[in-house]
Amino acid sequence: MAAPESATARLARLLTMVPWLVNRQGIDLQQAARELGVSPEQIEADLLLLFVCGTPGHLPDDLIEAEWEDGHVYLRNADTIARPLRLDRDEALALIVGLRTLLDVPGLGERAAVERALAKLTEATGETAGDTGRVRVALDDDASDTVLPVVRQALEQDRRLHLRYLVAARDEATERHVDPMRVLNIDGHWYLEGWCHRAQDQRLFRLDRVERVALLDEPGTPPADARPRELDGGVFQPSREDLLVRLRLAPGASWVAEYYPVERVEETDDGASVVDLRVADPAWVVSLVWRLGGQATVLEPAEIAERVRAGAAEARAAYASESA
Repeated sequence: MAAPESATARLARLLTMVPWLVNRQGIDLQQAARELGVSPEQIEADLLLLFVCGTPGHLPDDLIEAEWEDGHVYLRNADTIARPLRLDRDEALALIVGLRTLLDVPGLGERAAVERALAKLTEATGETAGDTGRVRVALDDDASDTVLPVVRQALEQDRRLHLRYLVAARDEATERHVDPMRVLNIDGHWYLEGWCHRAQDQRLFRLDRVERVALLDEPGTPPADARPRELDGGVFQPSREDLLVRLRLAPGASWVAEYYPVERVEETDDGASVVDLRVADPAWVVSLVWRLGGQATVLEPAEIAERVRAGAAEARAAYASESA
């Protein structure tokens, strides 16, 4: 069974689709599907969902109206969503700080677009934009002093890198040749995206897991069809090298299958679900199961299930000793 689309991905598409359709009243359903990059069936499913969306109150006049029976799409009562976004002062200043920080990221592919957006925001906010000069976002972690400068040099000089990289899922250090594509800072950690010659595929490397890095005297040119990945769904990109974990999720934890990338979802008769997902760091899935508080059970592999049980037992024992 194919993994379902995440709620986050569908919401992002709906928020884009509504103003797009409002400004193209009567567009052919097939044409709308082609231009939005989804199937006609998906468009119809989205329109059915929009029927129950609207402003608070949930009266008939509060809900979006959609019509497409004749093969042409009409959307009404959606002006609130279709209206251009208005930022207040604090939101605009936060966005300016974010854009200025983004410009400090090496290898940024859309620098010109970021600079244009920053110029427009700065002009629109006027003198208040000067307040952002007192704010500095530090993009630092343990990799900043050693690994990051070498990676930046490789990007600037278009050279290949040799990495000794720790694969957390197997607690194994691997040797890799990588053609760098870009560097990102996400949630305070630096990542290198590049073409890995060992895997013959694109990979995302967390720089604080690089044990050794060396600049090679070879061109660092990824294949022509290699493109930066979309990371809207999260930084984690599962690969066959990662550990496959099977979880049983109670109904109260079913959101896990929507929030995280999963390979398979199987519904059970009692309303629960069994999901397969790949994890790069076993400690992450152990922590996730603990946080779910009995709503999740590790079915496979056995060593992860044992880590969950042992950690929970230690926590109960520590709590009991403190309460005594």
